[in-house]
Formats: sequence, C-alpha cells, structure tokens
Amino acid sequence: MLDVRRLYMLKTVAARGSITAAAHSLALTAGAVSQQLAALRSDVGVDLLRPDGRTVALTEAGRVLLEHADRILAAMEEAESAIAAVKGTVGATATLAALPSTVTRIVAPALTALGSCHPQLAVTCLITDLAQLRELALGTVDVVLGQHYHHLPDATPRGINVSPLLDDPLLVVTAADHGDGRPVMLQELAAHDLAVPPPTTDCGQAILQGCHRAGFTPRPRYVTADIAAQLTLARAGLATALVPHTAIDPTTPGIRTAPIADHPIQRLLFAATRHTENANPTTTAVISALRTAAQEGQTACLPPAQE
Repeated sequence: MLDVRRLYMLKTVAARGSITAAAHSLALTAGAVSQQLAALRSDVGVDLLRPDGRTVALTEAGRVLLEHADRILAAMEEAESAIAAVKGTVGATATLAALPSTVTRIVAPALTALGSCHPQLAVTCLITDLAQLRELALGTVDVVLGQHYHHLPDATPRGINVSPLLDDPLLVVTAADHGDGRPVMLQELAAHDLAVPPPTTDCGQAILQGCHRAGFTPRPRYVTADIAAQLTLARAGLATALVPHTAIDPTTPGIRTAPIADHPIQRLLFAATRHTENANPTTTAVISALRTAAQEGQTACLPPAQE
C-alpha cells in the first residue's frame, strides 16, 4: 500500500523543483526526503524522478502517480473537513499567509479578534509577497490573504476557493505641506519625482499601465517595493508615492493622501482556501475575522493632511 506521506513528498519535490528545496520546506534533511522517495520508487517499481540540470523532473510514471496523489491528498483533506464540520468547533491551529501591506489594518485587527473569540486557536502568520497560492495548494498554509490587480488575468490554481474582501485603491501620497488633498489627475504625476515599486511587481505593472492610459511613461526617481520607504520619501518631500489605501496607517504623521480622479488603479484583496465540499470551521473563522477587519479598515478615513 502506498504511503500518503511519501506521496506528499513527491508532490512537494515536483512543486519545489529539487529535493533540497523540498526538504527545506518540509523541515527535513535532503537525505531523509531522498530515502522516502527511494522507498516510494521501490513501492511502485519504476523511476518517478529524473535529473534535469540542477533540478529534478517527473518521469511519465511520476506524472501519472502525482495525478492520483493529488486526488488522494484532496480526499484526505475533504474527510478531515467533513469531520471538523460535524464537530462544528474551531480547531487549535491554522496558518495564514498575508501580504506585508495588509498587516496594520487587516491582519493585526483580525488576529486580535480571533484571540478574543477563539482563544484556543493559535494562528501562525507568514508575512510574504511570494507564491502564496502555490503554498496554499501545497498545503503549507491554510488561508491566504492575497491580492489581484485588475490589469492581470486570473491565475487562481485549480482547487482554490477565493473570497473577495474589498477593492483597495492606490492613493497619491505626498508630504503634508504639498498639495491640497483634492483628487489628482494621473497625468499630473508626469512632472513628479515618483517613488514606486519595481515594474516586475504586480503593483509596479499596475502603476505603469495606469500611467500609459493617462498618456505618459513614468520616470521614477526612487524604485522600491518597501512601502515604509515610499512613505518616508513622500513625508520628506523627496517624492510622490502611489500606495494602496489599506497599506497606509491612518496615524502616519506628515503625509497627505489624495485619490486618483481619472484612471484609478486598484487591487482586489481576497481570502483564499483549498476547496472542500464541507466548510472547515477553523478556516471559516479566520476568513470571517479577515472580512470584518477589512470592512472596518475600509471605513477608517485618512485625513487629507496629517501633521
């Protein structure tokens, strides 16, 4: 009989591209993973992996087995969710992956509320911009608080449920003594020194496309994905930043914010879980807390000028 843990190791190696990377994500040694995969190869009697440069790739037999492994692992999670639904109680642990820009106004309030309502639930939170939905599909996290900029095609993996939380517009951020807080035409920013994320990021691409729609190509003075750095440059009067509303702490001193009037740029914030027929009470509780925090954060006004 095939060992489910070995099937999961095969899935992880296929996703990570190497035994070393898979071992790191599983908190195991590369030797331990290799040993278990060798045992799996012995169980099925055929090679499942082949060298591919510095990585490994699935053989034809490996691809066939992985297709079945995906269904087996999904069925096991379905069974666990069904039992959890019958019990009807929130569990003891959950892992949340969230964007750094959502921590202040969504994640922190949501975790505080969860601690009050479900004190037995310990939530491990991974603050990361990278490969969140892949980690969700692999089972390393239970809930993702992610983003989707409207200019991008939907790339949600199969078997993932997405629950929209809110549309989060980018705001024009300057020093408090600059501007008057009125809505800004995007074309006006053509003459500004800008602090923006790299064009390789989703936000950077969204800003670039928005500026193109407004008839100009931005020439950033400062390029950084660090929102705290963008706000610092804006507060110092060195640059104008374009920052998601939710990423700005309303108590931040010394900045002025204004909406974009003509070519709004916005992202959808969403909560995502693996699909199961039966709702899991634990992930449901986490998503409910995120939704409440997102709605309350959306109504928190940013004053036009903050001294």
